[in-house]
Amino acid sequence: MKIGILGGTFDPIHNGHIYLAKKVCQKLKLSKVIFIPAYLPPHKKGIKVTPAKYRYAMLKIALKNSKIFKISDIEIKRRGRSYSVETLRHLRRKYGPKVNLFFITGSDSLEELNKWKNLKEILKLCKFVVVKRPGFSIRKLKKDFIFFKINAKNISARDIRKKIRSGKPISNLMPDVVKNYIYKYKLYGVLSDRCLSKPR
Repeated sequence: MKIGILGGTFDPIHNGHIYLAKKVCQKLKLSKVIFIPAYLPPHKKGIKVTPAKYRYAMLKIALKNSKIFKISDIEIKRRGRSYSVETLRHLRRKYGPKVNLFFITGSDSLEELNKWKNLKEILKLCKFVVVKRPGFSIRKLKKDFIFFKINAKNISARDIRKKIRSGKPISNLMPDVVKNYIYKYKLYGVLSDRCLSKPR
């Protein structure tokens, strides 16, 4: 069995995340992809993050109709800083040594890779799948890494949050159910329903 792992803040989940997971799943013929929202991301200290219950709920409604996408709340339940090595240890114990774990990340994360906790152990627990993100080049790639140049959608959660705060449309950036959830709970400083309407 081959399992993909896609961790992140997902603040909020958007079509870029989903497209990336689908493409990697197709290329590697994965059995499933597990989305794992962080409780507190270790490399975003000092940055305000939306409470985990909202981010998890948005993931749940966005992926509810998928047979291959699953969600794990392991890092949310663990609370505190979310370190990948701890999550991978848990998954390795759960699925056993015969299952191949593929840790999916963007090329932007490579710049911070040497700062990851217990990196050597992480590389023994899984295989890294690096997907090139617009604006982030691949300079040095470890020989055991798998690299994909996917025509990824250039969407970022940060830009989505900015658009929402300024009342700009966010149509086509995320599933409609997520968009409606954001408006219902007035996340990200929702100003009006303008940010949820389709461009004219």
